[in-house]
Amino acid sequence: MDISLKDLSKQLEDFAKVRNWEKYHSPRNLLLAMVGEVGELSEIFQWRGEVDKGLPNWEESDKEHLGEELSDVLLYLIRLADICGIDLGDAAAKKILKNSIKYPEPKTKREFI
Repeated sequence: MDISLKDLSKQLEDFAKVRNWEKYHSPRNLLLAMVGEVGELSEIFQWRGEVDKGLPNWEESDKEHLGEELSDVLLYLIRLADICGIDLGDAAAKKILKNSIKYPEPKTKREFI
């Protein structure tokens, strides 16, 4: 499924509106909720040590749980950006460009040595 940040944003706005939760969605509240979710995400990795890319040794249920916690963080981030009037896609694209200037590509492979 391919879904845009704007689509998710609209779904989150509608979700909050229908439940009359908008009054609770202040920047501070959303940030603190997101930090709580980051804590839950951190717990998943807390005692595993380093893990291989793709998580080949993980149970499917653990991967599903990870996906849920990653989604919680993403959804709070999108909602926080919206409430603050930040176009998250635009801000992220600008940040990538800024980082590419700050950290240019190495001219040769020898720079890695």
